[in-house]
Amino acid sequence: MKHYTATSVRTFQGMTPQLGQRVLVDPSAVVLGDVTLGDDVSVWPQVAIRGDMHWIRVGARSSIQDGSVLHITHAGPYNPEGYPLDIGCDVTIGHAAVLHGCRVGDRVLVGMGATVMDGAVVECDVVIAAGALVTPGKTLCSGFLYAGSPAREVRPLSERELAYFTYSAGNYVRLKDQHIAELENAAGGK
Repeated sequence: MKHYTATSVRTFQGMTPQLGQRVLVDPSAVVLGDVTLGDDVSVWPQVAIRGDMHWIRVGARSSIQDGSVLHITHAGPYNPEGYPLDIGCDVTIGHAAVLHGCRVGDRVLVGMGATVMDGAVVECDVVIAAGALVTPGKTLCSGFLYAGSPAREVRPLSERELAYFTYSAGNYVRLKDQHIAELENAAGGK
């Protein structure tokens, strides 16, 4: 099977989400509008990804954990261009995180309950601690751990932490494949 999705992948105003190869969208998640999910992306239970007023892109092997919200900032009189949501490859987004109209580079870990706001830029190879608040327009530089509300640079990442990004992404690809197999078996057994 190319990927596993449910009726929760929806067209909005003529825009249908585009899914790469081997994508898992949990049946309880909602993905709608101008959204592109790269190969091997996993979208776990109760996630909302709403590309209803701007675009959202999620790179290959990225994982959006349970209860997370991915949204955009629309273009309007107070923000003529708006802010799309652009997430790189090998990104792990922890449970109940909120990413809103920001840009996240490759190999980033967004901790549980963290919030990344409009116009923020998270460079590659960054860890955002659980519960952190990345304020609008802030840039998080590559190679550091950020924590707090508002988020601030805490320390450089170790070599071990830098290696963890691709480990985490690969682990969720394997788990996603197991879930797809279970869902396919359940569907075939009916």
